Amino acid sequence: MSDEPPIPPATLPAEVVDALNEATPAQLRDVARYGEALAEHKELEADIEAEQDDSDVEERPDDLPDDVPAKATITIKEINDNRYYYWQWREGNSVKSKYKGPVNADE
Repeated sequence: MSDEPPIPPATLPAEVVDALNEATPAQLRDVARYGEALAEHKELEADIEAEQDDSDVEERPDDLPDDVPAKATITIKEINDNRYYYWQWREGNSVKSKYKGPVNADE
């Protein structure tokens, strides 16, 4: 172990760092246990909320292709002065699209 104190993560607010610097070793161990338990609890809540969001998805539209998720929405893209419908959805950090058809001029 180093003689130098550890460097706090840049993501921690200064008030938290100051409070931790004033805590006793026993209090710091309590904070560490509490922090781990709280992080697990919040992750579990987020997972449950995500599952509920997935179950709230309405029935698949009749014209939704099998390889497009039910959570997809329809967007309009303009290409070379022509407008087209696309199914669009998020997968992780990327947005996926699939061609649906042209936009009718009378719509």
